[in-house]
Amino acid sequence: MEMSLYDRAGGLPFFSDLVHRFYDGVRDDAVLRPLYPDEDLEPAARRLTLFLAQYWGGPGTYSEERGHPRLRMRHEPFPIGAAERDRWMTHMRAAVEASGTDAAMQAEMLDYFTMAAEAMRNQAR
Repeated sequence: MEMSLYDRAGGLPFFSDLVHRFYDGVRDDAVLRPLYPDEDLEPAARRLTLFLAQYWGGPGTYSEERGHPRLRMRHEPFPIGAAERDRWMTHMRAAVEASGTDAAMQAEMLDYFTMAAEAMRNQAR
């Protein structure tokens, strides 16, 4: 039986660290920060951590707490165009590259993040 990326990466601590590195970049990003209405980014970081852990084969805590991910619907209120997508990917790519995982695992994660970032676009620009 093949191990999930969640298990190969080291479980929830890996995803928590990944997401916190990501939000370290978002915190001072003039393009992305306005998309986060809360002053405190911790609730958003927790949601993303739980979602990614679940997506990659970890516990279903995200769905237990929030229901089906419905990513497009949850992101619809926020204007996400090419600039926002690209800035999101800049910070996520940096977080993944700093994660210490091997190149194959990084490629697997970045393939998903690239697809997901594009799928969240709701603006033509």
